[in-house]
Amino acid sequence: MALKRLFTDHPESAGESYFEHMNVALSFAGPLLVAGLAALVHAFLPFLFLTTASRTVKQLHARMLNRHPHPVSHDARDRMLAWDPVI
Repeated sequence: MALKRLFTDHPESAGESYFEHMNVALSFAGPLLVAGLAALVHAFLPFLFLTTASRTVKQLHARMLNRHPHPVSHDARDRMLAWDPVI
């Protein structure tokens, strides 16, 4: 496989250029890092950051699902996300 394809196949499959995909990925990385740090602090001090990590993950999950059309799932877990008031 050509070296260039290693960097362009996946972004193109998402309908993005390399740099567009980089920006999207970085826009997820920041909140995930913050959520991870909040979860780490919460592990030792459970009275802090009670919902920060889970709320962030739910918001990012909803954002990811809404980026591109996705197949309708009949799985009950997916339907629950549609009405989750935290999202």
